[in-house]
Amino acid sequence: MSEQTFTPKRILVVVAHPDDAEFVCSGTLSRWYREGHHIHFCLCTDGNHGSSDPNMTPERLAEIRQAEQRAAAAYVGADVTFLSFEDAALEPTLELRKAITRVIRRYKPDIVVCQDPSFRYNDDYLNHPDHVAAGNASFGAIMPAASTRLIFPDLLEEGLEPHNVRQVYLMGGERVDTWVGLTEEDFQLKLKALREHKCQLGDWEPEPMMREWAVATAKLAREAGVECELAESFKLVTLVRD
Repeated sequence: MSEQTFTPKRILVVVAHPDDAEFVCSGTLSRWYREGHHIHFCLCTDGNHGSSDPNMTPERLAEIRQAEQRAAAAYVGADVTFLSFEDAALEPTLELRKAITRVIRRYKPDIVVCQDPSFRYNDDYLNHPDHVAAGNASFGAIMPAASTRLIFPDLLEEGLEPHNVRQVYLMGGERVDTWVGLTEEDFQLKLKALREHKCQLGDWEPEPMMREWAVATAKLAREAGVECELAESFKLVTLVRD
């Protein structure tokens, strides 16, 4: 696409916790940022219960994790909206759906990246219930709430008109059909963003595991005809076609 016809897309990332996006999709966000697109983060919780430190308090942890998420998002030029629902007790309530709808109508994204609510477990992992709740609430916010005028009429009073999201990228699931190839630059930016979550990583160095995942995903991408050495994968839902 020529520079004259390029139109940057607006991308909204909706996740349950600080560090969720950095683990799963930040290489893709790095590529999109490098290509000139605009990114915003919406965090359903502050992750303020994510510690076993006997000296930590939820209030202090919320401050730490908000600061870490803002630092991580800055690598892709993104601002962050914190909805501040209770960590480890997230439910796909109408209140959460409305809060996400408000962000969608305010930011007006072309693409929403969110967690796949259909994924619950595999042989060595139980998905966090907050991830499932965030995905379910995102679905309800994208369709029908964000695009339907008579749903949440008080949002109209706030000046937030309906908005149609064009595409949804579901991350962290097992039913994938879309691969995004990453350059080494994209991958290194992913690592820098992930390392900002110091209170969660501790002394653990994420590069070996992240590279193993990206290489394995790239192998599947090549089998699907996408030539790359590193990749991330998604299930793509297209709601509005050109």
